[in-house]
Amino acid sequence: MRDPQDPPDTGLDTRLGARLAALRTQHGWSLGELAERSGVSRSTLSRAERAEISPTAAVLNRLCHVYGRTMSQLLSEVEAGPEPLVRAADQQIWQDPGSGFVRRAVSPPHTGLRGELVEGRLAPGADVAYDRPPVTGLEQHLWVLDGALEVTVGEQAHHLGTGDCLRMRVFGPTRFRCGGAVGARYVLAVVRP
Repeated sequence: MRDPQDPPDTGLDTRLGARLAALRTQHGWSLGELAERSGVSRSTLSRAERAEISPTAAVLNRLCHVYGRTMSQLLSEVEAGPEPLVRAADQQIWQDPGSGFVRRAVSPPHTGLRGELVEGRLAPGADVAYDRPPVTGLEQHLWVLDGALEVTVGEQAHHLGTGDCLRMRVFGPTRFRCGGAVGARYVLAVVRP
């Protein structure tokens, strides 16, 4: 059952849960097998599949890694059919209330495309860590529109201010941290290998 303090489910969590259950079934995995492969607890997986919780960015990232998809690909699979144009008001917004991360899928969703644009917003003090990329070798270009970010790729930390752009290929852990007193807003261009 969803927490009454959570924002109402717009249907995205329900469709996402159903898609996650379908992917697990397609692979022939039990919840226990998926838990072992992803490092996500069985109870979290079960609750996410039943849309009792909205999975965090870190959980979705682990699942995307196991299924070989980017987060945008996974989220586009639960949206209506692909359109060449998506109006700003219709762009899918997802938030991780635990970390202060808000993600807007700017590009029209289409699973067959290699590139996508994402707008990210981090609240002051937000810290989002991924222990692995959703797709190994993923190319990302991060352009800071407002505020400042510390982005760590592997062991290398990069301090980015407004207007700075970081290009990275992701093979291991990454971390996005907004340590300032104001939030940060950025565009992330993602290109699958």
